[in-house]
Amino acid sequence: MEAAQLPRQRVEQLLDAAVRYTEERHWDVCPGTWLEPSGDGRRCSCGEERCAAPGAHPTGVGWAAGATGSGAAARRMWTRLPGSSVLLPTGRAFDAVDVPESAGFLALARMERMSLPLGPVTRTPDRRMQFFVLPGAAAKTEDLVRRAGWNAVSIGLRGVGEGAYVIAPPTRIGGAGAVQWARCPTNANRWLPEVEELIGPLAYACGRVAADARGGLS
Repeated sequence: MEAAQLPRQRVEQLLDAAVRYTEERHWDVCPGTWLEPSGDGRRCSCGEERCAAPGAHPTGVGWAAGATGSGAAARRMWTRLPGSSVLLPTGRAFDAVDVPESAGFLALARMERMSLPLGPVTRTPDRRMQFFVLPGAAAKTEDLVRRAGWNAVSIGLRGVGEGAYVIAPPTRIGGAGAVQWARCPTNANRWLPEVEELIGPLAYACGRVAADARGGLS
């Protein structure tokens, strides 16, 4: 793909972000698919007409092996394919707890009032939020939610761990918009919390939002 197919500023943002994640946070990064011109709009480089995440998913089954924690390697990757989405493999430096956006903001406000330790948090155009926690969280998330008195599936909460990924800012997902930071990575949140520290407020917020949604339909 030619860099000229995307605005120069956009290309530089993706490259700079990928390099910064490796050098400042020591996170692995992986280039994903990208958006290509198609008629009056853009389509995903995967070629699927009904792609669920246009320009923002892995390029193939072996994608994880192509991830790097080297800033120099990341710079080469995004220089070669400058419009590639920035994917962060989970199960390495961090896992994530994925929740509906409305519940995420509710929980975030509560956890800040409680002075709980918080890591970075992303928000996606499809109105989901991902709370970064220490690795190993995904394997025990459902059990922790069940112990708190909820069913993870029914309240829309899930762990994202080994073999999966989160889409990193400033990646755009089709025409829906860009992934953003709800809480940016900073020196203050370099040390991530254990999932046990956050699961209570997150499960409560998800349960409350799910109950409100059911009540609105009745």
